[in-house]
This record gives sequence, C-alpha cells and structure tokens, in this order.
Amino acid sequence: MQKKMENVYLQQVMQEKEAVERDLKVQRKRAVPERGKGGGGSASFESSAVDVRITGFWRWRNVIVPPNAYVVHMRRGQSAPLHIGLGISFRFDPVRDSFLVVPSAVQTILVNANCICRERQGILVQGYVQWIIEDFATAYKKLDFSDVNDPMKVVNVQLREQTEAALKDTVATMGIDQVLDDKQPIIAELTTRLRQVAEGSAGDAGLGLRIVTVQIKEAVVSSARVWESLQKPFRAERSKFARLAELSHEAEVSERELAEERKADVLQIEKREAVRQREAEADARAFDQEQGERARRAETEAEAAARQFDREQAEKERRARVEAETLASVAANERAKIEAENELEELRVLGRLALEKHEQDAEHRQEERAITHLAARRKVANDLSEPRLAERLVETLPAVMEKLPKPDKLHSVSFNGNDLKAVVGGLVEVIDSVRGRKA
Repeated sequence: MQKKMENVYLQQVMQEKEAVERDLKVQRKRAVPERGKGGGGSASFESSAVDVRITGFWRWRNVIVPPNAYVVHMRRGQSAPLHIGLGISFRFDPVRDSFLVVPSAVQTILVNANCICRERQGILVQGYVQWIIEDFATAYKKLDFSDVNDPMKVVNVQLREQTEAALKDTVATMGIDQVLDDKQPIIAELTTRLRQVAEGSAGDAGLGLRIVTVQIKEAVVSSARVWESLQKPFRAERSKFARLAELSHEAEVSERELAEERKADVLQIEKREAVRQREAEADARAFDQEQGERARRAETEAEAAARQFDREQAEKERRARVEAETLASVAANERAKIEAENELEELRVLGRLALEKHEQDAEHRQEERAITHLAARRKVANDLSEPRLAERLVETLPAVMEKLPKPDKLHSVSFNGNDLKAVVGGLVEVIDSVRGRKA
C-alpha cells in the first residue's frame, strides 16, 4: 500500500513538471514575422518575449524596440555596436546592419535532478532558478541569443545543466537525512556555484548575468522501500507514545471511576441525613407557623379593633371640625357681605361727590370761557377804527333804512363827493357819542 502511494506521488510530481514545461512552450510560441508587400510598408519581428516593429521602406527603415528589451545594433565594417542598451529604437539599413533583441525580464528555470546521496540512494530533487541579465554588453558576446523564437532557450538549457550538475555534486556529499531535513545547505551551495559562473569572481567578468534566487521545492526518495524504512522509526515512536498515552488514560479513568463511586456513596449518606434534617426542620417550621399564625390572628384582631375605634374618633372630630368650619365660613360670608355693602355705599358717595365736583368744575370752566369770549368780543368791538366803523355803517345802512319807519314824504337830495364825506363823518361822530354814553 505504501509503495502504491509513493508511485502515485512520483507520478503527480512528474505530471506537474510536464504541465509547467508545456505552459512555458505555449508562452514561447510566436507568430510568423509579417513582411510588407513590395519591399516597403512595415513588418513585425517577434521573439519569445519581445515584440519589435520594423517600419519604413527598403533601406530606410526604423526598428521600434519595446522598453523592456535589450538591443544591440551592429553595422558592417565596424567593430563597436552603434546602439546597445535597454529599449533603444534606431534607424536600420537591412543591407549593412544587423541587430539582436533580447528580453530583460526575469527568467525561471525548472530543475528536476535525479541525485544519489552519500548512502547510495536515489533522490529526486525539484527546484527552480531565477536569473536576469545584469550586463548586456558582456552577455551578448558570451551567450547565444540567436534563436528568433526563443532567444533565452540556449542560455536556459546551459544554466539548467549546470544547476543539475551542481545539485548532484552537492547531494552526493550529504546523507539522506540531511537532504530531507534541511535544504538550506543545498540552496547555499547552488547559489554560490551559479553566481561564480554567471556573475564571475575577482578578475573574471562572468557571463553578465545575475542570479536572483535559487529554491528547492521538494526532495523525494526514489525507493519506496527506503522511504518506508525511513518512516518506521517515527511511526514506532508515535505508536509508543500513543500506547503509553492510552495506558495512562486507562489508569486515570480507573482511578477516577473509583473516586466517583466513593463520592456517590458519600453523597447518598449525606442525602439521607439531609432528608431527615429537612423533615425535622419542616415539622418545627410547621409548629412555629401554627403558633405564629395564632399570634398573628390575635394581633390582627386587636389592631382591627383599635383602627375601628380610631376611625370612629376621627369621624367625630371631622364632623365637629366641619360644623365649626361651616359656621365660621357663614360668619365670614356675612362679614364679607356687610363690608362689601359698606364699601359699595362709600364708593357711591364718593362717586356722587366726584360727579358733583366735576359738574361744578365744568360749569366754572364754561363760565370762565364765556366771560373770556365776551371780553374778547368787547375788546374786538372797542378796538374798531374809524374807517372800519364807516365801512360797517355803510354795510349796515340798507338794513337800518329798512327798519326805519317809512316817511310821509320823500325828498331827494343830491350830494357831491365832499358833501357825502361830511354826512358820513357826522354819522360817525353820532355813533361815537352813543358808544361813549353806553360805556
């Protein structure tokens, strides 16, 4: 059964490996480069991770490089590149020029190494290495990026072979327990060796690459029998712990059961004693309750009689108090009525006096106004001038003449202007003499 499980596990590991490699192959597929008709227009140059566009006509073309790709541009007859760097676009003459485009993204290499440890046992070690181009000026000279569809293919194969070789050398010097328990020594050794090759050491520029990380995902023993033998000590130890725990549990349970039985017996005895005590206490409480009930009834009856007597006394006092209050209120009402009548009579007298005084004041003021008016009229009449008197005489003369008795005879007399003035002057003198006599 264990062997079947180991085989199933190894099959799953291999299937995962094949699925990852298949995904990488799908990602590396690119379309066939397109060419413009008639040697002009634009064309598209695609590699594993780079989409380069070529525009222009015949020998006057431009190469457009994306910003995440390294490019080196060479021209016939020149030893140094015209353009080299990251994301550099340039003019391109297909007759004299050539260029190389390489992606600058981090590359991942999956490693599955069938190693043999120090005990001559087979171990499958799975891991991965991530690297990136550090110095492209050195890398394009020492590494092969000529594959148009996958420029990194050859470099990845070379680094994978070096990684597997370093893994096998490292695992060969280690025991099977060391490989399974701690993978850090393997990672450290792999990192050191790959960095010496990729980044170089003192006096050596290396390949112009930089190792980003090295990780070991899994280490599996190839032999199912050996794997089972490695698991036996642990299983035996776990079985021993389980059996000891079971025995300890059984002993503890037995001791606990005895203790619980003793507690149950003690509880039964205490329960019976408690029942007897409760029965005696119940009888005593019943007797006490009966005596207390009798005393309470007597006390209640006495209190009821006392309350009845108090209520009767209180009722008598209340009636007497009500009668006294009624008499007092009647007397107070009579006094208030008499006082109100006296006050009303006083108010009437005061009102008549005030009215009489007001009428006298009004008559006095009216007489004063009449005297004042008469004096004013007399003053106005006394202040009339002679021209005004003459004017008024002339105005009232027709009325005076109407009231005079009609003469028996009428004689007409004619006056001139001077005679008329003399007549009017005489009349004025007569009027003044009459006013003097009246005064």
